[in-house]
Amino acid sequence: MTNDTPAPSPEDIHRAEGKILKKYWFANLRLMGILLLVWAAVGLGCGVLLADILNQYKLPGTGYPLGFWFAQQGSIVTFVLLILVYAIRMNRLDRIHHDEREAIHPTVEPKGESYSGEGI
Repeated sequence: MTNDTPAPSPEDIHRAEGKILKKYWFANLRLMGILLLVWAAVGLGCGVLLADILNQYKLPGTGYPLGFWFAQQGSIVTFVLLILVYAIRMNRLDRIHHDEREAIHPTVEPKGESYSGEGI
């Protein structure tokens, strides 16, 4: 900030932070909704509703019917992978959120150090 640029008022900062927090929360809810939809499609769709159709095919290398595998293991494996995807995406979203908040309300940080998103 230069001497020519006036500091933003607390109300402006509060309003800008509110917009950033709403955007962050909406992105979080959208990500959770998509991942839950995928999990429901795999767990309920492939494991229960489409099991008879999928049982016509065998899981390569095992000989197990595909519908049986989705019912027994597929939804669990999918759930663990979705947790991994959620953690990676949320770290990225947290980094973006931090950068947006820093832009409107900078804090004093030593030069060369930046937010890494680690340890969240």
